[in-house]
Amino acid sequence: MTSPPTAAPPATQKIQSRQAGLRQASLAILILLIAQFGLGMGVNLYVTLPTAGHPGHGSIFNNGVLLALHATLGLLLLLSAIFVLVRAIRARNAAVIFTSVAGLVAILGAVFFGSMFTDKLTDGYSLGMALAFAAALACYAVGLYAASTRRGSS
Repeated sequence: MTSPPTAAPPATQKIQSRQAGLRQASLAILILLIAQFGLGMGVNLYVTLPTAGHPGHGSIFNNGVLLALHATLGLLLLLSAIFVLVRAIRARNAAVIFTSVAGLVAILGAVFFGSMFTDKLTDGYSLGMALAFAAALACYAVGLYAASTRRGSS
């Protein structure tokens, strides 16, 4: 005879709940990063920034709706990255803490390169922004995988 299933102890339920929240937050930031990439491509193709010395140069919110949305989503991504890091710390998942820190640094790099791009309009800053995005995307994808695989070992 088999015994009836017993409920998991409260500590285990808490850990499982935190892991589930961490997976959701990791997936959400991946979706935000993909949306940010799409907006960035839209800005690249359809927004012409004024050159240095012209009125409005370097102004993020006066150069079209796409650029304003791109900048706003960038700020939301920064907040989301901090949120994912806090979730990883609370879940005590070392792998996701590491990938979250790396992802946050990559997003900060993209913000830096993006702000420099709107000021200098050089291809190198655009490339830096794209590479930082790719690094952030990779970090959060690995983090999502790490958060998902730990579920079975908890």
